Amino acid sequence: MVERSDRMWSTGEANRKPLQYSCLENPMNSMKRQNDRILKEKLPRSVGAQYATGDQWRNNSTKNEGMGPKQKQYPAVDVTGDRSKVRCCKEQYCIGTWNVRSMNQGKLKVVKQEMARVNVDILGISELKWTGMGEFNSDDHYIYYCVQESLRGNGVAIMVNKRVQNAVLGCNLKNERMISVCFQGKPFNITVIQVYAPTSNAEEGEVERFYEDLQDLLELTAKKDVLFIIGDWNAKVGSQETPGVTGKFGLGIRNEAGQRLIQFCQENALVITNTLFQQHKRRLYTWTSPDGQHRNQIDYILCSQRWRSSIQAAKTRPGADCGSDHELLIAKFRLKLKKVGKTTRLFRYDLNQIPYDYTVEVRNRFKGLDLIDRVPDELWNEVHDIVQETGIKTIPTYCSVAKKK
Repeated sequence: MVERSDRMWSTGEANRKPLQYSCLENPMNSMKRQNDRILKEKLPRSVGAQYATGDQWRNNSTKNEGMGPKQKQYPAVDVTGDRSKVRCCKEQYCIGTWNVRSMNQGKLKVVKQEMARVNVDILGISELKWTGMGEFNSDDHYIYYCVQESLRGNGVAIMVNKRVQNAVLGCNLKNERMISVCFQGKPFNITVIQVYAPTSNAEEGEVERFYEDLQDLLELTAKKDVLFIIGDWNAKVGSQETPGVTGKFGLGIRNEAGQRLIQFCQENALVITNTLFQQHKRRLYTWTSPDGQHRNQIDYILCSQRWRSSIQAAKTRPGADCGSDHELLIAKFRLKLKKVGKTTRLFRYDLNQIPYDYTVEVRNRFKGLDLIDRVPDELWNEVHDIVQETGIKTIPTYCSVAKKK
């Protein structure tokens, strides 16, 4: 039996009329459903919901007066949150690599058009054949490149579109065969390395120097970063499956360069993504011989084994054309990227009021430093700590309050 205090009233509450039940329906069943609805509506709709103030509630109630009994009034929920720095929440991104066989001004425009058409967010480029190194903006794309200073040969670059440009933390222009760009992500940053490996005609010493340089570049990358190494490896890993490194959907027969690549992947816990997915051969081969008779898979996208599950697909896009004998290779992955926010300085030193005590204390602490048998990094850290600690203790500061948005 339902108590009188639990009786439901219509939205025209001023009339104090009870809800009318249909003559075709059992009143007890209808009342039970009304009670269930009351219990559901009394439960909080979401954790952390911010309810409207009394004035806002009365205004909303006024707007809803006269509506039918099915119209419900819900508490106002604050859904804005602090999302200004978050670029995406597990959105899908596309990374690609392409040997363009030189990038003149006209071809740069074509490559940008193909990036937009295929929806590639991050594109690694091999055989750039520019000179020098640097970075620049081109329309809605930003380009980081590294080539030999005087000789137009080799050369690598990484192009990003405006969707991910604001997430870039920095780049490392290693040499004409490798370059890396780091993106701010959540919970871990993402590092992309583009490479152009020596061809099969290169001497063994040149190949080993390439892998030594690449290993040095990896040592500069945080261990917890999500790592992608992409590019033209000039190696065939074949269709033979190597547990943890390759799938069984490669192409052709493994050669010596392919075995060296497999060894590198095993040493660094990497997986070759474009051997993991079963698909037609035209989605596997990345290079076509000049006579069109031979097709090989020599370009690869490597990913940390830990993040293998983030890869949604990996394949070539034969329709993309920039006048090269290589196909555009892409991989789609789901991760979080964040816009790099500006750091807010809570205080700054008043350099016009540096006291004499600061000079005396710094000088005395420097005299106490042990300079014998000290490595430069340790010595630098100790000097840094002395300057910072003494400054905080003795130099006046300008206090600034961050502006509220």
